[in-house]
Order: sequence, then structure tokens, then C-alpha cells
Amino acid sequence: MRKHWLFFTQAVTILLALLFIIQTLRPELLPNVAKSSGVVTLYETVPDSNVDSNKPLSNLNLAAQKAMPAVVNIFTRTEVRASNPFMDDPRFRFFFGDQGDNENQSNSSLGSGVIVSSAGYILTNHHVIESADKIEVALADGRKAQAHIVGSDPETDLAVIKIDLPGTLPIITFGQSDKIRVGDIVLAIGNPFGVGETVTMGIVSALKRDHLGLNTFENFIQTDAAINPGNSGGALVDAQGNLIGVNSAIYSPNGGSLGIGFAIPVSTAKKTMEQIIQHGSVTRGWLGAAMQEITPELARSFGLTSGNGVLISEVMRDGPADKAGVRRGDVLLSINDQSVSNPRNMLEVVANIQPGQIVDVQLLRNGQSLSFKVRVGRRPPPQAQR
Repeated sequence: MRKHWLFFTQAVTILLALLFIIQTLRPELLPNVAKSSGVVTLYETVPDSNVDSNKPLSNLNLAAQKAMPAVVNIFTRTEVRASNPFMDDPRFRFFFGDQGDNENQSNSSLGSGVIVSSAGYILTNHHVIESADKIEVALADGRKAQAHIVGSDPETDLAVIKIDLPGTLPIITFGQSDKIRVGDIVLAIGNPFGVGETVTMGIVSALKRDHLGLNTFENFIQTDAAINPGNSGGALVDAQGNLIGVNSAIYSPNGGSLGIGFAIPVSTAKKTMEQIIQHGSVTRGWLGAAMQEITPELARSFGLTSGNGVLISEVMRDGPADKAGVRRGDVLLSINDQSVSNPRNMLEVVANIQPGQIVDVQLLRNGQSLSFKVRVGRRPPPQAQR
């Protein structure tokens, strides 16, 4: 019996030694364990038969492999009609004729985009394709195609273009931007400086960034993943390769990355994209009134005890608010019993209301609480608001 026990203990010791050596030198030969000695290991869950779905996320190449094929490079060209200022001088025209008059010049720029549909729809930034006369899209697999603009939304800096190519198109997988947290690992994919498709890594630095003066509607994801000129319209993906944002802008006095980049959340991008594809534009509600934030001094003068409310600083003539009897100097407290805390919050609340819908607006005028019925109008394009 003693001999059997000695043999058993020696065999176990040898096996443990072998396992230790393999774990140290060739860990990939061992099956992955989700929990071991109280340490939790995260695993990629990509439904792709060509990749190992149990590979640890410490290696982010799976996320990059999943997302990169759907990210495209966008090249635009704009024809600019330039005139020679000397051609207005009759003496100059007499000696030199009409040569050089009204010569066309061509400006080119680059950006990125994300294929969101097998039908060829591509999501990108408005400023990437703004005023473009010609748009060329280059896929990661080398294919190229001319694209046309489906629609654009300057107020969120989003646009949709479309290509027609034979064969299967790679499509990005949409993630859930409302579930990301500060500190989450992200990858930025795009075409910085035109060098070609590039992946950079960082973390989510902040959420819900606004008051940046970039767009009318701002709710940016801030990241320190390197974003440079040419990355605009590219993908910000999570550690599983799912799209969580559209890279849009950087903070930089010299045009290079300083570790402060901004991406439009995929929740906003998806909502805008669907409206553009269906209608060619985005429809938002509009009251026809400009709002001002209420400072503590104004709150005391109006007798406000809560932090809610915005001051109506201007009412557009014949707009929805004007027709309902709203006046300049009123304090808007709520819309359909939804409290309003600041001008940006009010703007978002109204924008999400379907034009034509009648809403209850609660106001404070000269210390008296009033209620109005307002038929919400359709928000005009930015040019018409100036």
C-alpha cells in the first residue's frame, strides 16, 4: 500500500511540474478557464468560425480584425471657380485679353467612413463630404467606387453616402454607446493624414461632452485614442470590435493629436442615419424661441427656488411660440410635464418632438404661473436660422 501511495504522489508531482512548465512557456496549449484562483479573465465572444472565441481580450487584434474591413477611406474633390481680380480692370484686359479669367481650381480632402448596410450605405461626418463634387471610396480590400450623397445633417455633423459594388460588402456591428464607461478600452480606426487604414488604442476619457461649440447637438464621447486629420468619420469601436462612436473632431492648436478626441455616440449616429436613409434629411421639432441659461442672480430675481427653467430671450415672429402667446422674458419651466434645466436640455427635448404635435408648456411670467398650448413646428435648416 505504501508503494502505491508513493507512486501516486510522485506521478501527481510530475504532472503538476509539467503543467507549470506548459503554463509558463506555452499557455495557448491549455484550455482557457474563466475564473482561476479568484482572478477573472475576460474573453472575446466574436461569432466568427475563423477566430478563437476564447482568446483573451488583452490581445485586441480580434476587435481590429472584426471592425477594420467595414471602415473605408473617403477622398473628395471640390471644383472651385476662381476669378482673376485684375480682369475687372479694362486696361489689363486690353493688353492681356481674357486668358486666366475664371479658371477652375480643384480642392481635395480626405476622411473616413463606416459601411453600415449591405446595400452600400456608409456613415461619415458632414464636414467630410460637405460641398464635394466628387466622392471616391476605397475599401480595405482594395476595391474602389464612386459614391453619391444620400443626405446630411450639419447639426450633428453626420452624413450618409452610398456606393454600388458587386459582391459582398463588410458591415460594422453596432454596439451600445449608452453602456460604455469612463476607462473602457476603445480603438479608433481611420485614414490619418492619408497614410492608409490605421488603428490606434486608448480609453474613454469622458462622456457627454458638450458646450464645445462644434455642433448644435453635442453629446460627445471623449477619448485619448490618437485621432488625426483624416480620421474624421471613422470608427470608434469597443474591445469587441463593435461600433460605439463616429470620430468627429480633435482638440489641437497645431492639427496633431494631443490625446483629446471626440466621437459622436452610435445612439445619436444611428437615429440620424435612419432618418437620412428614409427621408434624405433629419426632422426635428422647433418652438421658434431662443433661450438663455438662468444664473443664480436671475433665479433670485424671478423667485425661482429650483434649478429648473430657462429664460426666453427671443421669440421669432410668426413662429410656434409667438402664435401661442409666449413672450420674451418668460421663464420656461417644463414641456409636457418634462422639466427643463438648461437651454441645451430644452433644445434636445423640443427636437425629439414630432412637428405638428401640440404640447403643454409651463411658463412663469411676472411671478405668475401660466400654461400654453403650442403646436410644435419643424426645425428649419441652419442656414434659415441665421
